[in-house]
Amino acid sequence: MKLQIWHGKLSGYKVGKILHHFIVDVEASKTAQLVGINRKTVDSYYGLFRQLIFKKQTKEFEKLDGTIELDESYFGARRLRGKHQKLKRGRGTYKQPVFGIYQRDGRVYTEIIPNCSKKVLQDIIKGVVSSNTEINSDGWTGYDGLVNVGYDKHHRVNHSKDEFSDFKGHHINGIENFWSFTKRRLQQFNGIRKTHFALFLKECEWRYNRDKAELETELKYMLNKYIKQQQKLRKKGLA
Repeated sequence: MKLQIWHGKLSGYKVGKILHHFIVDVEASKTAQLVGINRKTVDSYYGLFRQLIFKKQTKEFEKLDGTIELDESYFGARRLRGKHQKLKRGRGTYKQPVFGIYQRDGRVYTEIIPNCSKKVLQDIIKGVVSSNTEINSDGWTGYDGLVNVGYDKHHRVNHSKDEFSDFKGHHINGIENFWSFTKRRLQQFNGIRKTHFALFLKECEWRYNRDKAELETELKYMLNKYIKQQQKLRKKGLA
């Protein structure tokens, strides 16, 4: 798929190069050097790509069904200023909690949450997960009562007792693999602003278990669509 000519000074060819480097995870500074443009220009495009991905992941989401896995994870620095010890892991930490729902055909839904209470988690589940879904989770009390709100097929593994599978297909290995993928990926950025964390999180959600060629084609489509929308707005004097 060819890119439309960008409305700025860059040719479609150079924008395509920036987009390709973004897909294959080339750092912005290296991309600027390879393409022969300013680093700030690359940063602007990388930011735009993440905004387009975020919009797609949030606006075009359909309810999950089939077999899913639930889990929470925590993101943030290992240490806080003024605290000399490492932060504890898991529930009760100062880190940012994120709730994840993994559908076993590879789709993932993530949401930044204020806490891991039963109310917070169940409100998200009811909004995202179809009632006929088979749910797998660990033994966290936040998942208590799912049967009472219409989720009759709820299976649990008790991690506190070193139980990770019942060998009948009930486990949460898929969502845990996603957390590992996401944390490894985010580490390469050497720190992300809190205001940008949601963009990077949705990008991980979008990338997970997908071929880079497929991602590149999809992002080109999103960018072309965005450019056409901007062109229409400029004609109307709105951009």
